[in-house]
Amino acid sequence: MEKSQLFGRRLPLEQAPASGHGIPALRQVNGRWRCQRCQQWVATTDYLPQQIPYCRHCLNLGRLTAHTKLYTIPEPNQFATLTESPLNWPGQLSPIQLAAAQAVKRYTMAGRDQLLWAVTGAGKTEIGFPALAWALQQGWRVAWTSPRVDVCLELAPRLAQAFTVPQTVLYGGQALPYKYCPLTICTTHQLLRFEAAFDWLIVDEVDAFPLATSPLLQLAVKRAQKPTGSHLYLTATPGRDLQRQVQRRQLAVTYLPLRYHGYLLPPIQVRLVGNWRQRLSQPRLPGAILRRLRRYQQTQQRYLLFVPHVADLSPVQHALQHAHLDGGVTVHAADPDRQSKVQAIRDQQVTSLITTTILERGVTFPAVNVVILGGDDAVFSTAALVQMAGRVGRHPDHPGGEVICYCHSQTRAVQRAQRMIRTLNRKGRRLGGRRP
Repeated sequence: MEKSQLFGRRLPLEQAPASGHGIPALRQVNGRWRCQRCQQWVATTDYLPQQIPYCRHCLNLGRLTAHTKLYTIPEPNQFATLTESPLNWPGQLSPIQLAAAQAVKRYTMAGRDQLLWAVTGAGKTEIGFPALAWALQQGWRVAWTSPRVDVCLELAPRLAQAFTVPQTVLYGGQALPYKYCPLTICTTHQLLRFEAAFDWLIVDEVDAFPLATSPLLQLAVKRAQKPTGSHLYLTATPGRDLQRQVQRRQLAVTYLPLRYHGYLLPPIQVRLVGNWRQRLSQPRLPGAILRRLRRYQQTQQRYLLFVPHVADLSPVQHALQHAHLDGGVTVHAADPDRQSKVQAIRDQQVTSLITTTILERGVTFPAVNVVILGGDDAVFSTAALVQMAGRVGRHPDHPGGEVICYCHSQTRAVQRAQRMIRTLNRKGRRLGGRRP
């Protein structure tokens, strides 16, 4: 193994390297075993047949037992400062994007932890480009991370095209091996393998599941950042904890309530329907839903159909096929063909995707409508509903589109989502925003 593979990382090795510091992967604390990679406690049932404890929590990154050692070499920052900007992006920021980008860069140069709070479709990625270019030019080691693998997969080619520095991409099931690079694009799970590695961390969709509710992943983000480093959080829907950090001035904030093309967010239109799930056994869906989807099919409008649970996917697809609404495919987090199916709708090879909340955010499809089935289900939070609505109208050539939420009753989450979009659009109008 090359020495650089251990720079700022914490890896299990069978043989000790020529240099590098090793620690036991599991340590006993007051009679209990604790994993030194994810800092979770080992359950009393998590033992191998030889009574050797192992960590179940981070098992997907490779099994750690009481016999394993983790090795690391402190990050040496072997990246030279650049005389020219590595930014090779031919695009141009709008005036309001440029103002936001300058604020983000200013906070980055000052070493401030910060939040970019911008509506869906504001162009958060591009707004971060000037600050990222500056950081890479200083020889900083930077990670752009997200709890959603689809976000990383969409982001990686854009960054590869926009920046001339070496980059590495890390996610579960990746084909290419890890490289020591100035810029790392990875899922937050992969950060469990890093320790005090990055001068600057960009956490995309910071309020998304599972990061928002996982102490394990929150620790991974914190530990991957150098003690002298800083971070930038990106989201359109910050939770209460992030907003409290802003109020306490623990986070600097840059706020952008208008999309990059100047059009307002699509409102969520609520349609009340009866118990649609009961009809699936027949197999049918309410007529109002079928009529709308049939209209999309006749006018060749593509759509995302969100359902609350993975178990709903097949029955809903069956009901659509029974109504002669063909051409759609289902996708969920554990789907082995997930990447190819998402790419298929991006390439306009399929007319619709029936999906769960895995595609609620961080992905862009040109000219799609959004239909939410069971919008009153507890799985759909206010943030999730706003993010799903945000998939519509992202392209300047197709700034319109419909967001239809079918539910049995209007929940607080639905009402808050509608209210949040109205509030954002009111602020957007003050910046010159207009309806498509």
